[in-house]
Amino acid sequence: MKKRKGFYTIGMVARMYNIHPQTLRLYEREGLIKPQRTAGNNRLYTDEDLERLEFILTLTRELGVNLAGVEIILRMKEQMEEMQKQIEQLLELLESYLQRMPVEERGLVKVPKEVAVIKISEIIKGKKEDENG
Repeated sequence: MKKRKGFYTIGMVARMYNIHPQTLRLYEREGLIKPQRTAGNNRLYTDEDLERLEFILTLTRELGVNLAGVEIILRMKEQMEEMQKQIEQLLELLESYLQRMPVEERGLVKVPKEVAVIKISEIIKGKKEDENG
């Protein structure tokens, strides 16, 4: 989907994704999405909410995952992203320690420049490409 900016009402989001507003309310009750609220208690969805909704819709519509499964996958995805951040911080720390080591000892330790964790969205994208192509 195109890059968006701003906030969206429940009606706008429902039309954009061809879903009933009750579905959005259900996703909120289940804790899958958490739109902000106005002073008048109206829901406002951010671009990040829409990205999360797109992921949820891919899981449910295209992969047939039920809402309990979606909740588990979203939790695992968040944990993996947090672990990726921690790994990157650890690599930075190791690199800083290596810089303080004598040059002749640095060659004994190899620190990868980056460690890539496969993202769930990449797996889903690959599955869709396999089915289509």
